[in-house]
Amino acid sequence: MTQPPALRHIAHPGQPAQARDAALPCHARPVTLTLRAGATVAQAITDALAQAGIQAAYLRLDGAMLSALRFVIPAPAPGDGHAAWYSRTYAPAQPVRLLHAGVHAGWREGARFLHCHGLWDGTAPAPAMGHVLCPESILAAPYQAKGWAIEGAGLHVEHDPETEFSLFQPHSMPHDATPNAVLATLRPNRDIEQALAGIAARHGMQNGRIHGIGSLVGTCFQGGGYIDSYATEILIRDGRLQAGKVALDVASVGFDGRALAGWLKPDANAVCVTAEVLLIATA
Repeated sequence: MTQPPALRHIAHPGQPAQARDAALPCHARPVTLTLRAGATVAQAITDALAQAGIQAAYLRLDGAMLSALRFVIPAPAPGDGHAAWYSRTYAPAQPVRLLHAGVHAGWREGARFLHCHGLWDGTAPAPAMGHVLCPESILAAPYQAKGWAIEGAGLHVEHDPETEFSLFQPHSMPHDATPNAVLATLRPNRDIEQALAGIAARHGMQNGRIHGIGSLVGTCFQGGGYIDSYATEILIRDGRLQAGKVALDVASVGFDGRALAGWLKPDANAVCVTAEVLLIATA
């Protein structure tokens, strides 16, 4: 499908907030956590984080084998005022191996809360990417999850009047480590790469790696690939900040369940509902 000529926008039910992102300095350190087989993804991660004394984290689940996967994909607005919604729950009959998956571990009303997007081996025409329902998806085997413990900031779920969704927002947390990263969330209708470049500049970061998940108003790739759905979900597979400029390699899925992946086209991908991103400085 031909890509649109300009950055697309979406209308949410609430008044747009004046601040179009929230970003806090933090310290990110590499961690490897052992997730136990037979537990749900949510319980396995919760237990591993508690054992390690980690309050906030971003983890990759690339290669994890699931005996049960439950997930949803983006769906058109339901007519209740929300700009977009979620599909029915999909439940593949066979075990699934995640190719790539990213999960933010934060908090909701005092309890651990996870937000996960993943890409996996699938059988057409079933979707092979989506929002993984961590409390309902079960690990088939022990798994070594690699990622980053986040100190000095963490994501907490709050009601967002602009979108009328409950969304992660960064909150300061006690720490004494020197900041080397920024934990950020983005609001709708700004190009995701431009927004991240602006956050990096404000925090004096010129080079780094970018990790996270989010949603876009359609997804435009370099070379012409395009997902037309006005709400798509993305997973950042490879994010780079070089000399102040951002480039993102993402996997994306829209209403039809068709997953595409590649480098985003510059200045062409507006945030739909939110993006939750960890920027880690490099030399």
